[in-house]
Amino acid sequence: MEPLVNTVRPYAWGSTTALPGLLGVAPDGRPQAELWMGAHPGAPSLVRRPEGDLPLDAVIEAAPAAELGDAVLRRFGARLPFLLKLLAADAPLSLQVHPDLAQAAVGFRIENAAAVPLDAPHRNYRDDNHKPEMVVALGEFEGLCGFRTPGECAGLLSALRVAGLDPHCVALRTHPEEEEALRAVFSAFLAPSPALVAAVAEAVAREARSDGPHQKDFALYDRVARAHPGDAGLLAALMLRTVRLAPGEGLFLGAGVPHAYVRGLAVEIMAASDNVLRCGLTAKHVDTAELLRVVRFDAPPVRVVRPAPDGPEEVYPAPVDDFRLSRVRVAEGGPAVVLDATAPHILVCTRGRVRLSGPRGVVPLGAGGSAYAPAGERVAVDGDGELYRATVDTGAPRARVDASIHPYSEAP
Repeated sequence: MEPLVNTVRPYAWGSTTALPGLLGVAPDGRPQAELWMGAHPGAPSLVRRPEGDLPLDAVIEAAPAAELGDAVLRRFGARLPFLLKLLAADAPLSLQVHPDLAQAAVGFRIENAAAVPLDAPHRNYRDDNHKPEMVVALGEFEGLCGFRTPGECAGLLSALRVAGLDPHCVALRTHPEEEEALRAVFSAFLAPSPALVAAVAEAVAREARSDGPHQKDFALYDRVARAHPGDAGLLAALMLRTVRLAPGEGLFLGAGVPHAYVRGLAVEIMAASDNVLRCGLTAKHVDTAELLRVVRFDAPPVRVVRPAPDGPEEVYPAPVDDFRLSRVRVAEGGPAVVLDATAPHILVCTRGRVRLSGPRGVVPLGAGGSAYAPAGERVAVDGDGELYRATVDTGAPRARVDASIHPYSEAP
């Protein structure tokens, strides 16, 4: 087990204060959007070792069986299958969707055959992997996720009283098939006239200041419109459900579900993939035909994910095996929590101060600090704080309370 040195990604939508506030450092005035923890080649964490800082992807490449364990190596190959982040949004991210495994494999193969460079701005598939993800709020968190039902969409759009939306409201209310109704209107909203976008933005701003039944939702959409003036993605965004998470609540996003994070600080975990198809709220490439092939046009209710006890851990259930996310809370004077794993794990402190004890020494972590442990390495956690652990669920025992390990004792 060793501490990590991580990269902050300065995307324009990032907060200038949230991550510095968590880390206890002074803001520098620039947006700080994401703190990456993992072995993603775009910004691999550095593992702090006596001989120097080494990129985690290089550490794994040098000894994949020892670092990943046999089960992960067989299932995912010689790579860490997840990426963990601290995400701090102060403006809406792009409206986007991710492919499933089959779609990613086909898309990647087609673009390779067409000799589209991996770094080309118009490329859709940068790898052959899916990108399921989960976000867990560390404070109040807002986003958009999944379609409203056709009837709910029509009701919201009608409240704007924009004549150009009337045909779409009729289609939503009268089409006999829910999926086809959503597909038809969403497709039209990907290329609306600038005049319609302007009229809708003006109506959204008006309704955000009203006391109507949709005021709270329109306030969120108004935030989207102001962050992306003139962007056609506003109309597509209006078809999506608004989501507000309280601290500790999560949201799982599977393949084909359109979504956009709007504001807040969160832990995010995802399969290690760069495959994103954008629907709007961005200056980046939007491939309408491929997007419509990937989007799922159904409208199930948004399910807020809450953690379930698993020994001393609280696990956020997810229907994928690329990652497993859990929360561990320890208190001063309480028993240590011992984390066992046949897979590698990354631990990040999000509140207070904790101490990690392992066979190779002790790593103290304050808020925002993180550490990496290879497969099979047992870690004892004590102190007074909260941390999140990212690993891979291989079906092996994972955690227990060990009262024989006194807080701040030497590593077992």
